[in-house]
Amino acid sequence: MNQNSLTDTLNVSLISPSISSYKSTDSTIKLGIMASGNGSNFEAITQAIDDGRLSAEIQVLIYNNPDAYAAVRAAKSGVPAVLLNHRDYKRRQDLDGQIVQTLRQYGVEWVVMAGWMRLVTSVLIDAFPNRILNIHPSLLPSFKGSHAVEAALAAGVKIAGCTVHLICLEMDSGPIVMQAAVPVLPGDTPETLHARIQVQEHRILPDAIALAALYPERGLSNLP
Repeated sequence: MNQNSLTDTLNVSLISPSISSYKSTDSTIKLGIMASGNGSNFEAITQAIDDGRLSAEIQVLIYNNPDAYAAVRAAKSGVPAVLLNHRDYKRRQDLDGQIVQTLRQYGVEWVVMAGWMRLVTSVLIDAFPNRILNIHPSLLPSFKGSHAVEAALAAGVKIAGCTVHLICLEMDSGPIVMQAAVPVLPGDTPETLHARIQVQEHRILPDAIALAALYPERGLSNLP
């Protein structure tokens, strides 16, 4: 395989629904982002906003890990960042209650869990019904949980990918908004496969946000 063929193979993806211009909305989407780690999906959203692909404003970043690089990215983008360390709360419901209070304080309309590594409760879900999106590194409903990439490789699948879906109480469930598939290559490790999946996460997350916000009253079964 020559270098051009290898590059083409690495860049292969299948996205559904196909990426289109979903930025035309009646108003700017007011987003609250929740992240626990590096924040690369946070940056993908800010880049899409800057490029005019997504008509939105990030009102606040909430992060639960004091060392999360997402907070550094937020500072560089001029986005308020609020640390809500889960270790400071005895119950998940107490943490979620503080998250809800913070999101409302900043006027958030839609919530995006962009690498949020904590299970959420009905306290948060009920406060933003059908308005919380999550990005997960598998083609749901396959390979739920925090080790999805490793599980996909262990199962020997030939196609992996990522999913943007609405949050419900069951982990990594809820109506699917958009998915992207990528090939699993011979010799892939969790690191190489995850890197390929992340490229597609960064592509579909901004479009999925716009798509979901355009059609909330019609239901996801009627999405184009």
